Amino acid sequence: MQRRTKAALVGGGALLAGWITWGLYSTRSAESVPYERLETLDGVELRRYPETVLVETTAPDQRTAFRRLFRYISGENAGSESIAMTAPVETQGSESIAMTGPVQSGTTGSEDVQMAFYLPAAYSPDTAPVPTDQTVSLRTEPAKTMAVTRFSWYAPDWRVERQERDLLSTLDAAGLDPVGEPVLLRYNDPWTPPFMRRNEVAVEVAGSP
Repeated sequence: MQRRTKAALVGGGALLAGWITWGLYSTRSAESVPYERLETLDGVELRRYPETVLVETTAPDQRTAFRRLFRYISGENAGSESIAMTAPVETQGSESIAMTGPVQSGTTGSEDVQMAFYLPAAYSPDTAPVPTDQTVSLRTEPAKTMAVTRFSWYAPDWRVERQERDLLSTLDAAGLDPVGEPVLLRYNDPWTPPFMRRNEVAVEVAGSP
C-alpha cells in the first residue's frame, strides 16, 4: 500500500512538473504584441501600443469566429501563407472560450461576435496576406495608449467584470477618460496551469500622447 501511494505521488509530481514545463514553453515561445510602458497608476499600467494589423470577422459565436480566423493564419489566404499566432488573446463580452492568441473580439449590438487576430509585427498593411474567405477581412489599428490591469488564474465573467470596475474607478480618480469598452487580454493557451496564466483587462485612454 505504501509503495502504491509513493508511486502515485511520484507520478503526480511528474505530471505537475510536465504541466508547468509546458506552461513555461508555450508562454515564452509565443510572440507578444509590443508596447511601451509609460507609467503606473495605483496598479494600473499605461502602455503605448504601435500600429498593428489585424484580421477580423463577425460570426454568431466566438467558436465560429475563432475557427474562421484560425483557418486564415493556417493558409486560407491569397498567399497560402502559414502565419504564426501571437499573444495576447483579446475578447470583449461574455461567452469566453479557450483560445490561443492573438484575438480581439467584441459585440456588435446583436447576438453576433466580432473577433480579430493580431498579425505578427513583421506584417504591415501592405504585406499582410489577403483573406480568401469573404467573411474575413484585414484592418489596421492606429497607435494608441491603453490602461491595463493584470490578474492570474481563470477569467470567468464575474472576475473580469470586477477587474473592469476597478480599472475604470482608477482611471476616474486619475482624471483619465476611457475610450470604448474594456477588453480582456489572455496570454496563454488552454493547457497552461491556471496559476501561471497572465490575464489583463485593458481600455484605450483618451488624450494621451
